[in-house]
Amino acid sequence: MLKIKFTYLLSLLAIIALLAGCSGSAKRVLPSLEETYSKSDKNPFGGNIAYRQVAAMYDANMIQDKKKDFKDTWENISDTGALYVCLAPKLYLSEEEVTAMMEYVEAGNSLFISSASIDQFLLDEVGCDEVYNAPELDHLIGEMGDAKLNTEVQPDTSYGYYYFQFQNYFTGLDSTNTRVLGYNADKKPNLLVYFRGKGKLYLQCDPRAYSNYFLLKGNNYNHLKNTLAFTQNNPQHVYWDDHYFKLRSRKSSDRNNFSSLDEIMKYPPLKKAFLLSLLLLALYILFGGKRIQRIITLLKPNENTTVTFTETIGRLYLQKKDNKNIADKMVTYFNEYIRNTYFLNTNHVNDDFVLMLSRKSGVDKDKVETLYRTIVATQGSAVVNDYQLLSLQEQIQNFYKNKN
Repeated sequence: MLKIKFTYLLSLLAIIALLAGCSGSAKRVLPSLEETYSKSDKNPFGGNIAYRQVAAMYDANMIQDKKKDFKDTWENISDTGALYVCLAPKLYLSEEEVTAMMEYVEAGNSLFISSASIDQFLLDEVGCDEVYNAPELDHLIGEMGDAKLNTEVQPDTSYGYYYFQFQNYFTGLDSTNTRVLGYNADKKPNLLVYFRGKGKLYLQCDPRAYSNYFLLKGNNYNHLKNTLAFTQNNPQHVYWDDHYFKLRSRKSSDRNNFSSLDEIMKYPPLKKAFLLSLLLLALYILFGGKRIQRIITLLKPNENTTVTFTETIGRLYLQKKDNKNIADKMVTYFNEYIRNTYFLNTNHVNDDFVLMLSRKSGVDKDKVETLYRTIVATQGSAVVNDYQLLSLQEQIQNFYKNKN
């Protein structure tokens, strides 16, 4: 009964919490600090302001949203002077997508990418060892302050806001085809251009510099304007990536793989409901899985000691040399078997009895006759010696062995 009540209680809590999680997202008091950089996200770390600013810098009709990966995008365009802008928290790419990006740049186009974690496939093409990312712990316990960065366009001008410092930077750069265009407050490179064929690839490793929160601070909107000043002056087309910001793992960048968990974690209400379900399941296992009754003791089944008892009694008779008593009991048990098995009257042993017993049992008539002569002699004797007892035992056992 207690377990049933506990199950009902957990179910009720799950329903209440699920409704609260789904409805609570619509009445959010504080804005979400999730870094999405989506053009439709107006939260602090969305990309709505950046998208609108790009639309203001160029003809709004020129901007096209690309919802597929770069390989599919490059197969459907043939520009030689276009600009492609991609903002993503983490950029996961396949080798085919990186190859398509390099072909796009070689054709004379400009590709601008800003991401805190750029796929190593692309970094290898540029000749960069890695992107240093500040540990997550720094974002949890680090101190907020006036975070600043600057560019080569205006080396004496820095842009900043009140938040965690811009700590990401590129390491191991190959200066043969690469030029540094921007730095963080520690003078570490966080914006570079890579020359390939007729075009240029721009990489920036801290997309918070293009977030809504940053661009709305003071004159920080000039930072995006000055950054894009390095790219095409009059691009044929401007493409805005609407694909890579959604990816949360390298696996999900494979079009042949679909992860249900990624889809659940993409939507905050579903994510809350999923995590809450896991918590309730853990609570149920922790409390509902406990024993609610006392331990039932396993009873050892009774052993069949008939054989042991018989052997013990036989030894007692044998030790006392009471052969007569043993022989009488052997005859009694044998006659009982004949009566119950063959339905013959053992009180009148004659030729007809011997013949009927031989026919029913299948034992030779002479052996049956000899057996009952021994039985009659044993019953009529006052004393039975060991030889007579063994002879009786042997004849009875032979009867059992030879019967049908």
